[in-house]
Amino acid sequence: MDTLNLKLPDYYINRELSQLAFNVRVLQQAKDTSLPLLERLKFLCISSTNLDEFFEIRVSGLKHRLAANAVPAGPDNMSSAEALRTVVEQAVKLVTEQYRVLNDDLIPALRDSGIRFVRRDDWTSDQRAWLEQYFFTEIVPVLSPTTLDPTRPFPRILNKSLNFIVSLDGRDAFGRPCHRAIVQAPRELPRLIRLPATLEGTGAADFVFLSSVIHAFVDRLFTGMEIGGCYQFRVTRNSDLFVDDEEVDDILAALEGELLESRYGAAVRLETAHDCPEELAEYLLEQFQLTPSDLYRVPGPVNLNRLLAVYDLVDRPELKYPPFTPGVPKSLVKTNIFEAIAKHDILLHHPYESFAPVVDFVYRAANDPAVLAIKQTLYRTTPDSMLAESLVSAARAGKEVTVLIELRARFDEAANIELASKLQEAGAHVVYGVVGYKTHCKMVLVVRREGGRLRRYVHLGTGNYHPRTARAYTDYGLLSANERLGEDVHQVFMQLTSLMRTPPLHLLTQSPFNLHERLLGLIRRETRNASSGGTGHIIAKLNALVEPEIIRALYEASGAGVYVDLIVRGICCLRPGVPGVSDNIRVRSIVGRFLEHSRVYYFHNSGSEELYCASADWMDRNFFRRIEIMFPILEEGLKTRVMADLDTYLADNAQAWELRADGEYQRLPHTPGTQPAAAQMKLLRQLAEAS
Repeated sequence: MDTLNLKLPDYYINRELSQLAFNVRVLQQAKDTSLPLLERLKFLCISSTNLDEFFEIRVSGLKHRLAANAVPAGPDNMSSAEALRTVVEQAVKLVTEQYRVLNDDLIPALRDSGIRFVRRDDWTSDQRAWLEQYFFTEIVPVLSPTTLDPTRPFPRILNKSLNFIVSLDGRDAFGRPCHRAIVQAPRELPRLIRLPATLEGTGAADFVFLSSVIHAFVDRLFTGMEIGGCYQFRVTRNSDLFVDDEEVDDILAALEGELLESRYGAAVRLETAHDCPEELAEYLLEQFQLTPSDLYRVPGPVNLNRLLAVYDLVDRPELKYPPFTPGVPKSLVKTNIFEAIAKHDILLHHPYESFAPVVDFVYRAANDPAVLAIKQTLYRTTPDSMLAESLVSAARAGKEVTVLIELRARFDEAANIELASKLQEAGAHVVYGVVGYKTHCKMVLVVRREGGRLRRYVHLGTGNYHPRTARAYTDYGLLSANERLGEDVHQVFMQLTSLMRTPPLHLLTQSPFNLHERLLGLIRRETRNASSGGTGHIIAKLNALVEPEIIRALYEASGAGVYVDLIVRGICCLRPGVPGVSDNIRVRSIVGRFLEHSRVYYFHNSGSEELYCASADWMDRNFFRRIEIMFPILEEGLKTRVMADLDTYLADNAQAWELRADGEYQRLPHTPGTQPAAAQMKLLRQLAEAS
């Protein structure tokens, strides 16, 4: 291993291509006929949402680096031009497959199940009359069609909004010739319109696309004109907010302004109807300053995400995953939560186990006279959640409430600004974080007076304090009254509010200070143990593996004989199975009903096993540009339980994909004659049914 150059680009996978590969795995779920039909539709929509974000952030970043002639950003050493070209090739394939799945697989299957998207050519006279009335009463009042001429510039088009370009022939009311117009569909308009079942030829779940209705009656908007064609389009814009922390006095006000501007950021992608004439497509590309490679012609709605509305509008339980009730640990049933935590640490595995104990922890603290202070970090949540209401109540009751809100949580900026204002009005001490660093750690600290002394209770998590994602994301949360852990959390909060140096922490590891160094040390310890003839084993479950020094340390561990099992949901730049480099490294990705989000790190340590949970993935940003924490699982029973969970994931042969040395993912087949082992379903049975 000493003779190998582990920095060779061939040993690394391009980050953007790895992210697209994850989206391919998500789309595969939409093609899986063993899944309930509406869940398959949901996966299609998720793949579309993911791709939108990919263009908004990653493709826009590639374009920016290309314009700036920046050097390659990743260890794969792929230039921005090559990366952009390859990304576009893969994205075209992905979009083509998305619409093939929609048109050839899902729409026919939905129709067979009594859920129809009724095309204009198939409307009955009854349906057409109803839709025309709907057009005039519900749609026209909020439309502002704009004809284009030299005195009227092309209108500002909102990011990812539904729009139509209309070709016209005729003269306007002032006698001037008109050739083109733009119709923008406000976001308040539903993209799917449910037809009343009382109409002739209408089923119980028949829908019409808003785009179809506007197409059908667009001539009513341009009286006296001949309509040459009407074509939907959508533009995706750069949505990566930039606020120079060093140059602004009020980051909240600056971010509010940046949010408004981001709706009209630089265009990165144009989607049009597949039959949009070349002349109009070229005209739109020119208006958005895009090139032909940025154009995606699609045979269906330009925003597949909006099909997700069907999932909620159609009450067909047999077409969805069976409902479940998250479990609650027996130690928390009919017990004072502080008494339960004082007895022993409590570990929650969401969504299999309920998020309610976390909400109850903050609620009880807010209403407990013995509680003096509550401190919490919030990266993503909702302003109207019970957690937020409990913090507001605690502040109004005179408790010391400190909330560190990360205003720059991507795509949740507006919600966090609203929450910050709400908490400040209630009298809470609101902190916006640290200049230059996103606060991504998940912590709650409750200070309670008990028997004449103060006692600290903490919650530490791998996921966000968001009630909706807690039902869909897998995460771990630890409730503890461990004194050293409580002292560490207290010191981190003191650091975040005062910005002063903290004493050395007992149990927590924190970025940007020592998390990277600590993990390298843990990996290298396994390497030394294996080199000395011992057994080395590392298991890491995380969302993304990108940071090159960590990857090189894992390569060195593999070369020394350490077995490395990586469960990486999304991006993985490490290339496993390369002879002489990563022979002992196995990488798998689990894609299933729930989004795998927990971060867990296991180290064999010559039999003195160590287990950690964290808020951080193994990415440059998590190590060097974010405030993260890693915390140990100390109680043996809890440690054994998490290790069993990891074994369950490693045994999955139903929803697991294995990364090969060539960078491609292969779905793992289960052994013939054996039952498929789906980790998520096994955990659901174990934990939800144990309530």
